[in-house]
Amino acid sequence: MGVLKKFEQRLEGLVNGTFAKVFKSEVQPVEIAGALQRECDNNATIWNRERTVVPNDFIVELSAPDFERLSPYSGQLGDELSGLVRDYAKQQRYTFMGPIKVHLEKADDLDTGLYRVRSRTLASSTSQSPERAPAGPGHAAAPQGGVRGGYGYPPTAAPPMPAAPPPGAGRPGPAPVADRRPAPGPGPMPSTQVRRWIEINGTRHQISRPTLVLGRSTDADVRIDDPGVSRRHCEIRTGTPSTIQDLGSTNGIVVDGQHTTRATLRDGSRIVVGSTTIVYRQAEG
Repeated sequence: MGVLKKFEQRLEGLVNGTFAKVFKSEVQPVEIAGALQRECDNNATIWNRERTVVPNDFIVELSAPDFERLSPYSGQLGDELSGLVRDYAKQQRYTFMGPIKVHLEKADDLDTGLYRVRSRTLASSTSQSPERAPAGPGHAAAPQGGVRGGYGYPPTAAPPMPAAPPPGAGRPGPAPVADRRPAPGPGPMPSTQVRRWIEINGTRHQISRPTLVLGRSTDADVRIDDPGVSRRHCEIRTGTPSTIQDLGSTNGIVVDGQHTTRATLRDGSRIVVGSTTIVYRQAEG
């Protein structure tokens, strides 16, 4: 049985169905759980052949309405999500440098139903020289060196000391000639462009604008000839992350198996409108 399926079953039995009532909001716990798994995969660091370290401290940013709805249960939900991360890491043979924690925070720039995940790697010791964390669930022996900080966080350990000078480095030699040329300035930062497109029945449609309307009308950006599709059925909005929004359609939309009115899209997300399946794709470069 998959980690996500086990998580769903555990969540169903909590607090006599309290969570079932709370999570009627746009943000579903399974969505957050999947995002935490992707956060581990995207930030996995290979230390050696036997150890791949992933973040152990996660912050899930929610819109103000979703945060107000979920914050009374943040402790229990955080424990369940931490357990899911631990199970997934065991399955993938990932290790941690400290205990796993998942926090909920409010983000005023997010609309209802949208969320954002940030992560960092925290060693169990806060001293300047990281010590090895005890092995066991949620812990891993910490390799010597620096600890990588996650998105939006500074690193938690001091950089390694410089290597000892080579033999003979202290012998007198000719005085160096001063280089009076100005130091080169920072070069331009490389820009990463994200390509986005959708696939419908084997046909690719590029997304080259901030919004893309899908529907049965000839005025839609992408016309879908399906009697179960409304004239202006839904709209894809590009961004970080990209989202899809139902435009008051008759039959609604299903995203990755969930019937919803708004959802976050990731590469490979499957959208069903009427009897038509749409695959959302994105790639850098």
